[in-house]
Amino acid sequence: MAKTKILAVTACPVGIAHTYMAAESLQKAAESLGVDIKVETQGSIGVENLLTEEDITQADGIIIAADKEVSKDRFAGKKVIITGVQDGIHKAEELIQQIQKGEVPVYKPELATKMAVKAKNSENPIYKHLMSGVSYMVPFIVVGGLLIALALTLGGEQTPSGIIVPENSIWKNIESIGATSFMFMVPILAGFIAVSIADRPGLVPGMIGGYIAANGSFYGSTAGAGFIGGIIAGFLAGYVALAIKKIQVPKAVQSVMPIIFIPIISSAIVGLLFIYVIGAPVAKIFDMLTTWLAGMQGGSSIILAMILGAMIAFDMGGPLNKVAFLFGSAMIAEGNYEIMGPIAVAICIPPIGLGLATFIKKEKFSQTEIEAGKASFTMGLFGITEGAIPFAAQDPLRVIPSIVVGSMVGSVIAMIANVGGRVAHGGPIVAVLGGIDNVLMFFVSVIIGSMITALLVITLKKDSKKSSIPLATATTPIDNVPTEKVNKKIEKEIDLNHLEIKKLTDLISLDLIEPNLEGTTREEIIDELIEKLDESGILTSKQQFRQAILTREKEGTTGIGMNIAIPHGKTNAVKRPAIAFGIKRDGVDWKSLDGSVSKLIFMIAVPESGAGDMHLKILQMISRKLMDEEFRNQLLNIKTKREALELLKTI
Repeated sequence: MAKTKILAVTACPVGIAHTYMAAESLQKAAESLGVDIKVETQGSIGVENLLTEEDITQADGIIIAADKEVSKDRFAGKKVIITGVQDGIHKAEELIQQIQKGEVPVYKPELATKMAVKAKNSENPIYKHLMSGVSYMVPFIVVGGLLIALALTLGGEQTPSGIIVPENSIWKNIESIGATSFMFMVPILAGFIAVSIADRPGLVPGMIGGYIAANGSFYGSTAGAGFIGGIIAGFLAGYVALAIKKIQVPKAVQSVMPIIFIPIISSAIVGLLFIYVIGAPVAKIFDMLTTWLAGMQGGSSIILAMILGAMIAFDMGGPLNKVAFLFGSAMIAEGNYEIMGPIAVAICIPPIGLGLATFIKKEKFSQTEIEAGKASFTMGLFGITEGAIPFAAQDPLRVIPSIVVGSMVGSVIAMIANVGGRVAHGGPIVAVLGGIDNVLMFFVSVIIGSMITALLVITLKKDSKKSSIPLATATTPIDNVPTEKVNKKIEKEIDLNHLEIKKLTDLISLDLIEPNLEGTTREEIIDELIEKLDESGILTSKQQFRQAILTREKEGTTGIGMNIAIPHGKTNAVKRPAIAFGIKRDGVDWKSLDGSVSKLIFMIAVPESGAGDMHLKILQMISRKLMDEEFRNQLLNIKTKREALELLKTI
């Protein structure tokens, strides 16, 4: 029977973390369900792993897990699930199973609006449209801010009124290019909010409305309506264009509606409303807000910093984070850099702090979390708050308060020290590139906030019994060598950092095989195989290794289905890598993924240090061979240890 073939597209508004987390989750779920999958990611660096026409033709179904607009016309006639990126992360198996069961409607362009409405009902449409605009706006702010920062850093001259870039210099031109990038900020924001609502017909009225919002001369204001006006213009343009799209017109006119009538009519409506009704009042409110923020001192500025720091950390890239970020970005355009400075500090504290915690107190974290800590710390250096998400997902009650307090403290220190942010981004990378005022206090704020987060997490979390999966192997064949000699030879020669997997019997001997397991429960079978490992001199502590095995089982069953279980553990109680193999003739309940009892049990043991990730190769080696039903039946029919060993030599 041919495998189900599924395609997926993942995309989040900013395109940094959630896009790739959803892709990985879908790939892992597909692997566990035995499904072929190809995932196209639409991240901040562009489209990767692009789905081809051939891919789409052969696919049994498509999953679109996105929080921004994704073109769906290419999937016409195919079964398509349209959902949010969070479902791609947390409900991957459920989505794939929907396609396997055929519980998915066929996507038809004429029904696109209905499908879009259904998808939007499960999420906040206002947030989705706003974040779509923000995702396109951010690159303009980053480019503008960094170019201006570079011009001031490398070409600026100190004067009584501050740093000034000399006229007629190359750095002045670079500064001007940066300022030009800033000019596009509000029109781009408004334009792509409108596109998210009304698709392409919303782009022109949205950008025109955004430009008018940013340019106060249209409605007699010395200051424009800023990003607030841009948001209003974007939503207004989008819904006006959408309303016009729904008007029934003769077929002869339908083809030109999106390129002539909708843009013209909606642009005129939005422009005139802004000039005569909306522009001046919003500009006045925005001007008052900017003046108030610029004049904040003492306690009021500290409260603001605490609020912004908490919002940035609380949902790690979610709605609250984005609202605070957008607020700081808008202040940059108004020349107020002391709002973005504390935000730039708060952005990087959660991932850096959690990474530090895994470095400082490893026993508090599982092996998986320790590996995630390295990635989290690196992401923090580049201002990616989403690096903290894996920790918060596993232990929200301890992690979220820790990162919120750390970010609040760092943000307050930055506010008091007048740390300024000239670029709409965060993390040390911005400071290195010259986008931060008062760099020294920026790093002081980050270090203190990160250390507070790390210490709080370490204090609140309980010690973790690290079982995880990592394994390693020895290259010395041991199938025909007495156990005592094997132990001495391997203990003398084994180097866990330079091991190569050749065959399964490099890790197994006659003494580690039991063709007739007697236990009647999963725990009894585990104890029986642990006894084999202990008798062969593999373990220093049966209890410690047993705890590692059971902890791993709690994380998720190692019963992979097809009557197979592969329990495994990593601990200092293991002297050298080894595998014990046993057969339970009538099977035992292992809570397997396919509901089958487990009859073929491979127990894998590995030392704590120097194991690397070779367990993946071992598991892959075993799993691939055991996918062969004939081979499984041959194993089940063996009678002696020697027969088993000879058959296992083929793996």
